Amino acid sequence: MADETAAPAAGGEAAASGQSLESLLGILDLERIEDDIFRGSSPDHGPQRVFGGQVAGQALVAAGRTVPPERAVHSLHAYFIRPGDPSVPIVFQVDRVRDGRSFTTRRVTAVQHGRAIFTLSASFHKSEPGLSHQVRMPEVPGPEELPTARERLEKALGTVPRFAYWHPIEMRPVGAMSFEVGADPALRTTENLVWIRVDGRLPDEDLLHVCLMTYASDLTLLDTVLLRHGRSFEGIAMASLDHAMWFHRPFRADEWLLYAQETPSAEGARGLARGLFYTREGELVCSVVQEGLIRVVGDGS
Repeated sequence: MADETAAPAAGGEAAASGQSLESLLGILDLERIEDDIFRGSSPDHGPQRVFGGQVAGQALVAAGRTVPPERAVHSLHAYFIRPGDPSVPIVFQVDRVRDGRSFTTRRVTAVQHGRAIFTLSASFHKSEPGLSHQVRMPEVPGPEELPTARERLEKALGTVPRFAYWHPIEMRPVGAMSFEVGADPALRTTENLVWIRVDGRLPDEDLLHVCLMTYASDLTLLDTVLLRHGRSFEGIAMASLDHAMWFHRPFRADEWLLYAQETPSAEGARGLARGLFYTREGELVCSVVQEGLIRVVGDGS
């Protein structure tokens, strides 16, 4: 549920005035009210509306806590229905759709002010052997060779805007960022390659790593559409509409992952973007697709 404003949702390391990793982990640690009802909160420092990756991660936490730990989530499909209000709690209601021999299905509805703001369906699978193949990872410089998104913003603007440090996710873009493309449309590109990781060490809990990557997957995906058109966030209103993820192999969210993103289409104030997460060793661990509102509301000057 990206903020439907012209303000970007770019990333960077957590700063003292932003959200710490401890705070983010606390937000994902939902309060259990009943067996299938949970309550979550939003950070004090963040977007004016609940960040889409946050509510998706929280909903996946709620679903996962009703599933046996030996069954890992393999897919989720979500819809962002209404903007979330960060000043009030979010109630997550879990529907136990199916408990089969190999697969478990859960549906989660996030509610605020008596109305649904978000829905998620997730499927969990008991591990078993099978065929294996994957698409090869793009050849890119390693993260140590690249400046952080925050450093690039500071170099270009002389300061670090507040939006660059409200979350504890570190990002190192390989190519041009949207504010750079907006200043020089010749930098426009059809792909958006970003190294990404949680800025801090995490516990050895598989569901937590998956939920944090669900959170992070919403940070840069729609930027890919802007990069394709040589646009910055100026004069653009954006919001996530729906989001789908497939988890192929285990991974750690606190180790570098390459988020290789592209956009196959934009039309009618909507843009579609898709991404693949790879480990440094080239393992494809997750696939993502999102459609978002991308409405031109100004001339971008």
